[in-house]
Amino acid sequence: MEMRRRYIRGGVMAPLNLCVIAMMVSAVTSFVTPTSSTSVISGGVAESSRSYTKSGVTTPLSATVDAEVESSSKKSSFKFDNYDKPIVLLGLSSEGNELQRLALSLSASLVGNNPQTMQSTLDKLERSQGALLVAEDEEEDDAAESKASDEQQQQVAGISLSAVGLDEEGPFVLDAGLIGELIREKTLSLTSGVVVLDFNHAAFHNKEFEVDLIRALSSVAKQLYEELGLLSVYVNVQPDDADSGMSDKAKERKDMIEKDVLIPFSDYEICVKNEGTADDSSWDNIEWELQRMIGRALLAPPVVGGTGTNSADLMMGLNTFFLSLSFPHVEDASPYIEQMCLDVDSMEYRVDLLQAAKDYLTKASGDDDSCNDKDPRFDILYQQQRLRFMCRPNAQRAPALPFAGSGIIDDALPIVYTVRTAHQAGTWPDDEEGIKHMFDLLELGLRSGAEVLDVESAWDAKLTDKLMKRAKDRHTSLILGSHHVVGEEVSMDEAIELYRQCRMDGRAHGAKVVLSINGNDNDEDQLAYKASIAAAKMDKPEIPNIGLILGEDGSYSRILNPRFTPVTHETLPFKAAPGQLTAAEIMAGRLLTGQVPTERYAILGHNIAYSVSPQMQGSAFAAVKLPHTYTRADVETVEEFVEGPIWNDDNFGGCSVTIPHKANIIPHVDVLTDAAKEIGSVNTVIVKKDKKGTRVLIGDNTDWKGIYNPLRRRIGDKIKSGSYALILGGGGTARAAAYAATKLGLDRIYYNRTPEKAQDLATEFGGFVASSLSDDADTKNSLGAILVENQGNVQVVISTLPAAAKFELPEWILSSALPIVFDVNYKPYNTALLLQTTAKGCDVVRGSEMLWEQGVGQFELWTGRTAPYGVMKKVVLENCLPTEAD
Repeated sequence: MEMRRRYIRGGVMAPLNLCVIAMMVSAVTSFVTPTSSTSVISGGVAESSRSYTKSGVTTPLSATVDAEVESSSKKSSFKFDNYDKPIVLLGLSSEGNELQRLALSLSASLVGNNPQTMQSTLDKLERSQGALLVAEDEEEDDAAESKASDEQQQQVAGISLSAVGLDEEGPFVLDAGLIGELIREKTLSLTSGVVVLDFNHAAFHNKEFEVDLIRALSSVAKQLYEELGLLSVYVNVQPDDADSGMSDKAKERKDMIEKDVLIPFSDYEICVKNEGTADDSSWDNIEWELQRMIGRALLAPPVVGGTGTNSADLMMGLNTFFLSLSFPHVEDASPYIEQMCLDVDSMEYRVDLLQAAKDYLTKASGDDDSCNDKDPRFDILYQQQRLRFMCRPNAQRAPALPFAGSGIIDDALPIVYTVRTAHQAGTWPDDEEGIKHMFDLLELGLRSGAEVLDVESAWDAKLTDKLMKRAKDRHTSLILGSHHVVGEEVSMDEAIELYRQCRMDGRAHGAKVVLSINGNDNDEDQLAYKASIAAAKMDKPEIPNIGLILGEDGSYSRILNPRFTPVTHETLPFKAAPGQLTAAEIMAGRLLTGQVPTERYAILGHNIAYSVSPQMQGSAFAAVKLPHTYTRADVETVEEFVEGPIWNDDNFGGCSVTIPHKANIIPHVDVLTDAAKEIGSVNTVIVKKDKKGTRVLIGDNTDWKGIYNPLRRRIGDKIKSGSYALILGGGGTARAAAYAATKLGLDRIYYNRTPEKAQDLATEFGGFVASSLSDDADTKNSLGAILVENQGNVQVVISTLPAAAKFELPEWILSSALPIVFDVNYKPYNTALLLQTTAKGCDVVRGSEMLWEQGVGQFELWTGRTAPYGVMKKVVLENCLPTEAD
């Protein structure tokens, strides 16, 4: 019997007293009749007595899965850029129902935990398939249906799309073609639900169909991964409690399909022990880790020599540090984590030093039965997660990780994932078999979503190429090519060549060379540093070069090395390597040698006592232990500042510029960026030195980034023809708004009480000038007429009007599709416009978000390193949130 029956199932869960609607979209495909009446599964292997008859062909399960796996590496098509398809979670849940719960929380977070949006999505899914999507027994009269809808409106907190189900006719598996149809017709997208392939669904409890279900669901996993190119995450549930609720049968099933299905048909992997059934808050960390993983997976892939988000230029930036952990068990580091996080920007996860790594080798060799009951692969991944969770409450130096919608994850301290071999100052065996296993573990680092993957550059070319291709095609980790020379000296030319080797044929985003010296009579401890400078001039694009000398004689090299220096910490009982210094010792050395002078920064403006920038930037400098100062320069004219002590100080590092000096500062800078030129104003001055050491003043504008970044997170790449930004006002910030809207791909309509200023914007940035905000299509140049004539809609409103104007939008603009509303004022926190539009249900962006976003941009331009995003955001909100008196 061939049947494609589609319907929606509704169910209610109530974890943590929160009612949740779980939704299951399914299409039934008939099962082929098994040639034997019982399922025989022993020792994790499907016995040959079980096979499947289809079109006259009998196929053993193992052969079917093997064939699918073999083809998966050839056809996989996941693309990071503009990804707008559902996420897939696959694995086996325990009694904690982990996959379903993760799907619900992830789908909710992808739409900003907005029940109205999720209800709208659920309704759209129902309408898209008509009556076929609604099971006959769920039809209700109009009154009951209306009541249920009202109740559901309050309950929807996530959408889970299950690929397997069970009804009165027996178990069934979703037809993957249905998912493809719904994606093509834009019904299913990144924000419309998470697809779940649970190989321990209740349907599997029927032994008669167990193997058939495995085969059918494996086929779905293959199609979703390969043919539809969906981003798939393996949720690896492995409770260590005998009463966990995962049966021995389920564990056998997991062992049987993990290598052939769960791993090959996924790109990322998250591990769960007892968190799904625990009564404590540990489940929150699991949900957070999945969100972090998806956030990283959907970043734009890193560009060699690139700048900005997810670039080595910032992650491995100036005066950044990573701490090398050398404990055999990550939990051993817990007493020191809080203090360590205050001083470093990343944690190095030294896999080769873990006890789990030794167990991995023992189990792989098969020579010792002591590890048969262990899963060291799981343990290596799980301990890395534990490291993240321990760092999370203390990760004040963490950079911003865009998630979805308006979301930013700002408490994920980056991980440097390292497997260091024995002849390169590590412990991992570097014989042929050891290197093969090393590359397997490096791929595991990619699957974990590690921010930086340290890849030794000297090993097997084919294995290296395979890893680098996978990293480029399917992951967003930064690659740090490395080489350690232990116990022998090299020449300057040889050291330069090692840096070039660590570029890994132009595929590494950073290069790290560590050398040895036998003495320090002639400044040999500067060899790695000098070679890094020389090598940087030889190849383009330029990437961060890290140069160190091993041992106590190499301590000074760690002060000289300006980027991404490995450190120890004063609280630790021992160092990871001889000669390592703490971040505090290195910064003190750089201050004494003048490598890091105490620089002076300021905000230039007039009547700026209200400005939050000094608190924001001062707190950011303090968080990353930079010795800089930031003050107010409140002057009536630019000339007063330019002729004053701050501007003319040899240690002047730059300044913020605000009203009324953004245009008047332009004649006093040496270079304007493209953004500053086009916007016609400067809000940031950066100080650089040319080759002769002469000061060069650069004028830039980050105001537009303060508008662009929040809007880009909310609208993504979903810009359709006829999508307009309505820009209110005609001053300098309106120019930044027009520039940001252009970069977003939005068409532009300008409205200002002084039409000439609006016309100037239209002339320079393109777009239309509205004579009024009326919806009268018969009134020439009214907003309504412009939209009708151009078949457009207002997707974004950006108001640069002063809060005192108490401006509100005409109701007709808020009567249909609600626009995103951006008000650039950060005081008061709630303007009349924001109060009006939040009441209507609009997604709003406040000026406070613009403030910290443009400030983050300034900080990174000045310092050449990642900004402590959470610190800057917190300071702004503390100064902008309304008080009880307000």
